[in-house]
Order: sequence, then structure tokens, then C-alpha cells
Amino acid sequence: MISLAGQQHTREPKRKKKRTKKVETTGSAVSVRSRSRRSAMAAAGNPLSSAVTFTEPPPVAPGTANKSLDFSADSVLQRIVLSPDQRSHCLEALKAFKQKRCHSPDKIASEFSTLQENRLKASEMKSRCLVALDSTNISKNRYTDVIPFDNNRVVLDPCKDYRPSAKGYINASFIEISEGVSRFVATQGPLAHTFEDFWEMIIQQRCPVIVMLTRLVDNYKMVKCGDYFQAEDGPRTFGNICIVTKYMTSDASLVLRTLEVNYIESEEPPLCVLHIQYPEWPDHGVPRDTLAVREILKRTYNLPLGLGPIVVHCSAGIGRTGTYCTIHNTIQRILGGDMSALDIVNTVAIFRSQRIGMVQTMDQYLFCYDAIIDELEDLISDDNGEKNL
Repeated sequence: MISLAGQQHTREPKRKKKRTKKVETTGSAVSVRSRSRRSAMAAAGNPLSSAVTFTEPPPVAPGTANKSLDFSADSVLQRIVLSPDQRSHCLEALKAFKQKRCHSPDKIASEFSTLQENRLKASEMKSRCLVALDSTNISKNRYTDVIPFDNNRVVLDPCKDYRPSAKGYINASFIEISEGVSRFVATQGPLAHTFEDFWEMIIQQRCPVIVMLTRLVDNYKMVKCGDYFQAEDGPRTFGNICIVTKYMTSDASLVLRTLEVNYIESEEPPLCVLHIQYPEWPDHGVPRDTLAVREILKRTYNLPLGLGPIVVHCSAGIGRTGTYCTIHNTIQRILGGDMSALDIVNTVAIFRSQRIGMVQTMDQYLFCYDAIIDELEDLISDDNGEKNL
């Protein structure tokens, strides 16, 4: 068990100024602005109750998929102005989370222990991941013990692998709890031979944002993710798909790219995708502070839900990925008045029932509390500042 003393709740330092690069490419410039209550208790690793169902994304009219996105390299984060009800919900949640984090560390440790005790057994995983373990698909998995369940995996249709047993396979899982908040696709860091599959998924699901929480290669020279996204030197093609970088922005922690992706022969407008990379989040660990993670959250707060799920990946697509999804989902539900979001262990249990091992370590579980507390404090503080203007 990792010591509870390993993660302290502190305020963050000021961020360094951004460096912006406009990438000159052919084609039109694209802009993207970096801007229900339902509780279901699920034992970690067990199938969800009928409270959560997985459905196809709503149809999107041609040419309107990214109409509400408006990102540019010099854009600023938009501040949320809380309604009286939202402020009340944030204050209630902040009090509860700080009380538990500061005065009940044993309870938090017990929550994570319960999650670990209920981890899916290998025999259960095999029975629920038949497509992922098929001999046709096994090479498409970065790690053979981190694979999607059959019932909520993303299915590519069509898929470049036309073999019947492939069944449109990609190592990616739909992650959701309730209506009225962001849906996610949790996936592994793409492999070189799955780059085309990855971008096929982005187009088919109309995904507006990709959150990448890993380096390509770690400090030990281990490859954690393939380079599926860098196209600053010109268009890159993956089979029948082409991507182009329109803008790139970087600061001390994040690298933001505006990408256009489309089928090579398509006459439809390209899909605009905001790619956010946070390379300094260590594998199996946590960042020094919560600032960069919360900046990612702020850049995705106001995405219209009809645009498609947010894609989140690290290397395996469970530890850092699960941590970010938990933080994002909890804040959104609190703002929507769903106070069952205070039950973080339930949120993680549900996520683990949709993808094995989401939030891998005790430090990551504690980091969820810290980031949520910091974000609630910022929301309330910004709201006070707005009222005093």
C-alpha cells in the first residue's frame, strides 16, 4: 500500500507563458476555442446495471460537426460564471471533499483497498473480452492484460481489417455514467500498425478532442505510444486517412494542436480535432500539482455533448486515463447538481466495470481528490471575483 503521506494538497505555482506556432499548410485555416442525476453502484469489474447503457452517437449533419468549436493559437480560457445553484453545489462538495481528504485519510485508503479487492480475475476477463483475445486481434493490443470488454468496446465499421473474426476491433472502450455530461473513449497509446484504426475511430465517432497523457518514450527508453499525431512538417497519411496540423501551441506543461482529419478522397469538410498532450505525467504516478490537468479540463468544459466522445489515452489507457476521466466527470456532475458525484469510489468502480484497472494506484486515487478540491476552490474563487467586479 502506498503511503497516504506521499501526496500533499498544495496550491499551485503560476504557469509560464505560452509559445505559439502557426503551422503553414495548404487548405483553409481552422479555428477551435479552447473552451440527471443518476447513481449506479457497481462492483469493480462486474457488468453494469441498466442504469448505464451504451448507444450509438447521435447523427451529425454534414458540415456541422465542428461548427461550435472555435480554437485559435492565441485564445484564452473562458471562465465559468456559476449560477446560485451551481455555487451551492460546489460549496457543499468542497466541504465534503476537504473534510475527507484532511481528516479521514484512512477512509480514502479503505475505499481504494475495496476497489483493489474487487478487481476482475483473469478468468472473468477472458470470458468478457473474447473479441480482444481472438488470434486475429491479439497483436493490436499494446498490453495483453489491458483489453476492452465485449459489451462496451468501440466497434469500427467499416474496418481496414476485413477478416470476419476481426469484428471491427480496436483497443478502446466507451466510458460513461449518466446523461448530461461528457462521454469518453478510453484507449491505449496507438501502435504503429493501428494508427489508421485510431483515426478511423476519431472520424466515425466524430471526436472533437484527444487528451494524450503520456510521452512517446519514457525516461527508461521504453516506447509508451506511437507517433500518430505530429504533422507539423506537412500532411501525414495513414491508409485512406490524412491528417494536417493547422496550429500548435505550447507552454510549460501542455502542447496543443489543432488537427484536421479526413478521408483522402472525401469531398466533405475535414473533421477539426483539438489534440492536447500532457507529456510530463509520469507512468503509474501523479504530477507535482494539479494545474495542468485542470487546464485540460477547462479547455473541454463547454464542448457541446452532441459532438461525440472525448478520447483519452496514456499508454495502457487505464491509470492516468482513468484518473483524468474521474476528475472531469466528477466536476461536471457537481456543476449539474448530481451530488452522487461525491462518491468517488462508486465512480471509479463504474469506470472499472467499463475498462479494467481504471485509476491504477493509491497516489492516483488521492490525486483525484486533490484535483477536484483545487478545481472547486478555483470555481468558487472565480465566481467571487466576478461578483466583485
